[in-house]
Amino acid sequence: MNRRTLLRRAAALAFLPVLPKPLRAAISENAPVRRVRPGDPSWPSEASWTELNEDVGGRLIRMNSPLSVCREAPDGAACGDLFRELKNPYYIGDNVALTQTAGWVDAWESQPSVYAVAAETTGDVVAAVNFARDNNLRLVVKGGGHSYLGRSNAPDSLLIWTRRMNAISLHDDFTPQGCAPRQPPQSAVTIGPGAIWMHTYNAVTTRGGRYVQGGGCGTVGVAGLVLAGGFGSFSKNFGTAAAGLLEAEIVTADGEVRIANVCTNPDLYWGLKGGGGGSLGVVTRLTLKTHELPPFFGAVSATVHAFSDAAFRGLIGQFIDFYADNLVNRHWGEIVTLRLGNRLEIRMVFQGLDQQQAQTVWQPFFHWVNGSPQDFTYQLTPRIIAAPARNLWDPVFLKKHFPSGVLSDDRPGAPADNIFWSGNLAEVGHFLSGFQSLWLPASLLQSDRRSALADALFAAARHWPVELHFQKGLAGGSAEAVSATGDTAMNPDVLGALALAIIGGEDPPAFPGVPGHRPDLEVD
Repeated sequence: MNRRTLLRRAAALAFLPVLPKPLRAAISENAPVRRVRPGDPSWPSEASWTELNEDVGGRLIRMNSPLSVCREAPDGAACGDLFRELKNPYYIGDNVALTQTAGWVDAWESQPSVYAVAAETTGDVVAAVNFARDNNLRLVVKGGGHSYLGRSNAPDSLLIWTRRMNAISLHDDFTPQGCAPRQPPQSAVTIGPGAIWMHTYNAVTTRGGRYVQGGGCGTVGVAGLVLAGGFGSFSKNFGTAAAGLLEAEIVTADGEVRIANVCTNPDLYWGLKGGGGGSLGVVTRLTLKTHELPPFFGAVSATVHAFSDAAFRGLIGQFIDFYADNLVNRHWGEIVTLRLGNRLEIRMVFQGLDQQQAQTVWQPFFHWVNGSPQDFTYQLTPRIIAAPARNLWDPVFLKKHFPSGVLSDDRPGAPADNIFWSGNLAEVGHFLSGFQSLWLPASLLQSDRRSALADALFAAARHWPVELHFQKGLAGGSAEAVSATGDTAMNPDVLGALALAIIGGEDPPAFPGVPGHRPDLEVD
């Protein structure tokens, strides 16, 4: 027996006391583990499901696929209405049977569970976990439903749906349980696992005048982002979302409710900081650190078109030089994309600077571009703006001053604060054809390595767009951000990365077996 096998068996044995008897027996005998599925003799009886429904206050849902209307009448009005709404992230989020990603070719497709518990309390989660364990059921958890890996859905399963657990409470003097008097009180926010970032920012920043580090896409669930690590636009200054976790309440596989923080269950706490959503239990409450709000948040946008391959290669090299000399610091984040057709697209944001300071930073780069009209033109003229930080997620302010930047939940009677960034529209309901990423170490910015980096990026952009997510690499970040993120379960390569390079492909909502809406690979 090798070391890996020994460790695997030891880990399995540690969990034997909390596993159902059939599963314990299978592990003990080294037999394949199989969850109970509908039609199996040991599938729970109707009486058992009724009892679970009573235990959760009538919040057990028998699930049906919304896609049935399209399978029955592909050209019908109901199917057309459904696919229009599949571009509304709030419609998707409020539907227990849908996910924000429709699937990934040759990997998974979104499919509803058999039953779902629409949890409203920690007790509901405990009841669902115990029921799944005792009956050897596959259990999945969905908050925002944004998992690219399909972890928030599974056929033949029981779903814990935390959407209704979305309370948000600000604290002026929070101390993690068991940490007094070792830790002084600090400003924080406690958030339910069903909350999304757009609503959280509106509560913390617009109304509370503080900042909490979350994600850039506003309809992503708070819990899933924190548990997966979680980058946001300003992570170079504030760290990852996981780095801001002060405390969590979690229901573990044995049905116990546990508090996890640096003083209570510290190993569990560390694992929750980026160790993966749902991997250690079902989180029912999170408390995150809040920060003093900077005076301004701002953005820089431009698209430069190069007239030749040689000019585009030169443009990439010039941008790398400019980035290395001016942007490797705590102020800058978000994306530069190298697109097909020799286009460099800038969509970056900043904090800790005012508009004039940001313009001064970028002046040398745009001056260089302007000096070669024979080689370059702007498809989008450079624009640098800044606004009071408190307004960045204010629905009223955004709709008035930046109406093209946000879209609204179009359902009748939808809350006015149900908005999302128009730049995220392509991701709503998308079907992935591929998605790969790689951290680029900051050592590539050394003067003798920049040319090779530019060559590699140019070569890649001959085939597919390359996105450089600078907020997803912490090189040049604040000391606090780097230190706090280093004390999480994330891959430590992030600490010295200049950016995360992403190459991906996506299509509008598509589902295998749905006439007229199949993924491209199935089109005749």
